[in-house]
Amino acid sequence: MTPAAGRTVKIGLVQSACTAAREANITQALAGIAAAANQGAEVVCLQEVFAGEYPCQAEDHQRFVEAEPVPGPLTDRLSAAACEHEVVVVASVFERRAAGLFHNTAVIFDTDGSRAGTYRKMHIPDDPHYYEKFYFAPGDSGFLSVPTRRVAIGPLVCWDQWYPEAARLTALAGAEVLVYPTAIGWLDGEENWHAEQYEAWDTMLRSHAIANGVFVVAVNRTGREGELRFWGASVVYAPNGQRLAVAAHDEPATLVVDCDLDRIEWSRTRWPFFRDRRIDAYDGLLKRWGQQ
Repeated sequence: MTPAAGRTVKIGLVQSACTAAREANITQALAGIAAAANQGAEVVCLQEVFAGEYPCQAEDHQRFVEAEPVPGPLTDRLSAAACEHEVVVVASVFERRAAGLFHNTAVIFDTDGSRAGTYRKMHIPDDPHYYEKFYFAPGDSGFLSVPTRRVAIGPLVCWDQWYPEAARLTALAGAEVLVYPTAIGWLDGEENWHAEQYEAWDTMLRSHAIANGVFVVAVNRTGREGELRFWGASVVYAPNGQRLAVAAHDEPATLVVDCDLDRIEWSRTRWPFFRDRRIDAYDGLLKRWGQQ
């Protein structure tokens, strides 16, 4: 897909606090899609695994019952919402792909409700209260651009945010907007590092926008779940690194942001990073370390 020039796309971000009440979480997400659409959004992005509390704070086999197939009942409701409001929807779900095989999956629905694309999270963390390797297999979809009627979406998920290779390959695939459904927050007992942790995350998002000349959208959770306080601050960056909008840390929010896609060409002709890439010299990126 080669999008036409001169387009401004309104992108909605739905930042929410989740509870153990699954149906309430889904209902608030659907209400967020409707609210963003009513404010003119043409693309609406939800946070990571929005249908429930973040499942990975402990290794608990009981949490696997929360997973659903794709397509399935949850994605059917997202499809219906996209069609009803004539918006593109980007949503992260806990996918049951087969018996014993699960993924953290971003699903993209076009304005007619059709499934435009599916991305399975490639980078899977294993840290205190982020025990995702217990739950999710690494994705095998590769890094991709999903054409929709509004914009070319580059779906990535949370931990993918820290990898410049992921952002680069997604941009090279043709994505105009990198979208990161996210669940990241502060741990109790680490208060001395809270500010720098948030700033590091925010800096990475901004750097992906600048280095690739794309819009970057991150939709984070907010609220406390167990020992995690999700830091919200859902954000949109323009291709030159300008912050276009940011939500508060500690409360739900629905943002709708104008993204002038002509800024991609403008930024890439002033900072021609793609022109000057030394693709003949990057073989070392395929090594785990050094020349080994």
